Amino acid sequence: MLPAAAVVYFPWEINSGSLQEGESVRTFGRLMNYQPEESKATLTTQHASAQHKVIVHTLFVEPFNAIIGAQYMVLGEIENSEGGGVVIRARVLNCVDGVNLALFQIAVNQQRSFFRERESKATPPD
Repeated sequence: MLPAAAVVYFPWEINSGSLQEGESVRTFGRLMNYQPEESKATLTTQHASAQHKVIVHTLFVEPFNAIIGAQYMVLGEIENSEGGGVVIRARVLNCVDGVNLALFQIAVNQQRSFFRERESKATPPD
């Protein structure tokens, strides 16, 4: 049986505590650090006035050509880390330099709006 399709989460939503371990997610960020000896990468994103970090376990996607400073999109599962945060165990890690992230965020928000509207129409009123 295939796992459920991964939902797109913004990096600032990943560490919010609302995601369950093992949940499939997609997110993005700029590669700021890669430690091949630990199979660990750090993606960062600026949102409002805050810098958000997402830690990615890269064992399943190695070797990959890490380009520090490039935009990456990751597809993987949420894992709890010892420090209390979460780590994404990457299944796919792609460089997406050149993608207009502002338009991507608008598209994700419109998709979420569409799904909420569809769900509200699907549930019959009491």
